[in-house]
Amino acid sequence: MNDAIQTGDVRPTQTAELPQLSVIVPTFNERGNVATLFRRLETALAGVAFEVVFVDDNSPDRTWQVVRALARQDRRVRCIRRVGRRGLSGACIEGILASSAPYAAVIDADLQHDETQLSKMLKLLQGGDLDLVVGSRYVEGGSAESFNKQRAGASALATEVARRVLRVKIADPMSGFFMISRESFEQVAPQLSTQGFKILLDVIVTAGGRLRVKEIPYTFGSRLHGESKLDSMVALDFLGLVLAKLTNDIVSLRFLLFALVGSLGLIVHFVALYISLEVFDLEFPEAQATAALCAMTSNFVLNNFFTYRDQRLRGFGILRGLILFYLVCSVGLLANVGVAFSVYDQEPIWWLAGAAGALMGVVWNYAMSGLFVWRKR
Repeated sequence: MNDAIQTGDVRPTQTAELPQLSVIVPTFNERGNVATLFRRLETALAGVAFEVVFVDDNSPDRTWQVVRALARQDRRVRCIRRVGRRGLSGACIEGILASSAPYAAVIDADLQHDETQLSKMLKLLQGGDLDLVVGSRYVEGGSAESFNKQRAGASALATEVARRVLRVKIADPMSGFFMISRESFEQVAPQLSTQGFKILLDVIVTAGGRLRVKEIPYTFGSRLHGESKLDSMVALDFLGLVLAKLTNDIVSLRFLLFALVGSLGLIVHFVALYISLEVFDLEFPEAQATAALCAMTSNFVLNNFFTYRDQRLRGFGILRGLILFYLVCSVGLLANVGVAFSVYDQEPIWWLAGAAGALMGVVWNYAMSGLFVWRKR
């Protein structure tokens, strides 16, 4: 191998073509928008050396095929196809870290952000006095008139929570349209959450006030093609991010959802036990085993749908995952009982021993489920 490459002393021969700006575009089912967005970026960034990194979460509509076709026509286009993981925040993080320019912008593929502001954002950052420029709907001159009443209310509530609970000072911390210097992003990247939609909020809170930020107004447009990715689970993602930042990432939303599902499983267990004993007249050992199987099955289904929805098992993977979940929970039950007995021997308080055993069971099941059942591929 060349000594220059081994030591990292690589001198580009085509400096004029090196991008000054990397535009990161997370996509999921945006096949009808990517070509239009690229044409708009070409116009908006005329005279700027840029690259566009589309990060596609293995879209069922094969958005990545359109991006690859674009990449074959123009080397400024790159495609990252993610398989087995999903989420806007994670896509943005991977895209920025895989890019090469000293500045990175994040913009949605749905054509609702105003790409004509990118040149202004870049000039502000190149001035050297700022680390982050945010496209804001809520400063003077900005607008979010395309929001319906429900979405406008949700956005306003989330913004108020972010500003009051997390003490974020900018007007639009929920914006998905921003530009940041690579150096600043690299500093906070290891602490960012890959879950959820609010990457900007995460960046600002994680930086802890160290970023020099400026907001510029823009008008949030209407979607032309495809469907909005926002659903009821976005609220959970947001609350999870707030919780994680309040606890310095000690408590995660995924763990709380897992524990909540486990609590619901306890109700399922008692109902199934009662039906087995009273309706089907089973002996207690058989009834208890049936109830446990019902509870574990319901826990698996709910966790697959809610807790691990970004890693949701499908097809044959569901059966395989269910069997592994049975095994994990069986060992977790032994851990539960073992810890409870140990605590009771030291301090014979039944509720303390029971709580310690239950906590051990939840922690074990959560850790092993993430490792074996819903492991990232």
